[in-house]
Amino acid sequence: MAIYISGAEYEHREILLREKPLEMLASSPKGTVPVLVLPDGRVLEESLDIMHWALTQNDPENWLNSVNQNLIDANDGPFKSALDRYKYPTRYDQSNPDEERDKACPHLERLNQILSHQAFLAGSRRGFTDVALFPFIRQFANTDRAWFDSLPLQPLQHWLEQLLTSRLFDAIMTKYPRWTSLKL
Repeated sequence: MAIYISGAEYEHREILLREKPLEMLASSPKGTVPVLVLPDGRVLEESLDIMHWALTQNDPENWLNSVNQNLIDANDGPFKSALDRYKYPTRYDQSNPDEERDKACPHLERLNQILSHQAFLAGSRRGFTDVALFPFIRQFANTDRAWFDSLPLQPLQHWLEQLLTSRLFDAIMTKYPRWTSLKL
């Protein structure tokens, strides 16, 4: 979303994580996505780093003025840990998905409280923090959408729906053919 907003040019390569191309692994041995290889050869492997890079190129909506690092840290720390164990309980020994789901709820309640006073986490318009947290809240909601929708979190649910139905989200959710490396 940040790359799209910035208008930065890039070559998109759609891959299957179960069939990671050697070129990807050569650039990023970590083997996770996203990966952005810059023209100078630097490799960015974290979404937040890619967002910062794109918006330092061009920030037409002033997203960099709306970074709430405390919310981002809470999201990327305890919430993300609980989300992973809730969504993928078989990947973690002794993980109880219901307990992990419950551990994530205080973060959702904190976001809901903020959104009960303003349209976006960034204020009256979407910004960096909204876009940084959105994919994780979307994943959490989609793990058990009926349960999530039944929660008394109407401002958060409305915020999520606004982002899901935005032109920006439609624009970036384009389906691409899978990239395959050239064979010599």
